[in-house]
Amino acid sequence: MESKSIRILVADDHPVVRDGLVAMLSTQPDFQVVAEASSGQEAVEKAAALQPDVVLLDLEMPGMDGVEALKRLQARYPALRALVFTAFDTDERILGAVRAGAQGYLLKGAPREELFHAIRVVSRGGSLLQPVVASKLLQHMSDGTLKAPALTRRELEVLALLGQGMSNREIAESLVISERTAKFHVSSILSKLGASNRTEAVSIAVQQGLIEI
Repeated sequence: MESKSIRILVADDHPVVRDGLVAMLSTQPDFQVVAEASSGQEAVEKAAALQPDVVLLDLEMPGMDGVEALKRLQARYPALRALVFTAFDTDERILGAVRAGAQGYLLKGAPREELFHAIRVVSRGGSLLQPVVASKLLQHMSDGTLKAPALTRRELEVLALLGQGMSNREIAESLVISERTAKFHVSSILSKLGASNRTEAVSIAVQQGLIEI
């Protein structure tokens, strides 16, 4: 089945890294790199002008860093999808990016197929954390005192599908419900888990033993 190209903005302050990413992404027939940015500020400006489907974002950039860029992008364009692709794997960096609105987080050095998959998952409304990243995030979150919320049976079903990286539309199709109903359940889950976005909700749910990934 033919599908439209996924329009990607690549934001990284190293020209050689950007060139390599653009060349690599260009090997995929369903990817289209629409712009490059060398700073967080430039990423925000170009995202505003071009409205890409996915922003592939490094965290360490001059001036405005990736986390601040994420916050501004999410505040202005909440439907925009962001995938962090960085060398930084500290708990604080990961937690900051997820809470700022990143739908995915991969470490540089991940296999190219993993990056391609992550872009596709994020572009269709899903979320994805590299296993080593998820482990660090869960370890950080387990230091707190989180009480498992009371979720309905349907919410648990929706949560399990969220854990698979499904979008609202895919959840609706899987459970034979309307997309509006699926969105309602996702919003309720986020509220009950105290999560700011889907990625954080899945991480909290795994830490509390509500789902497995």
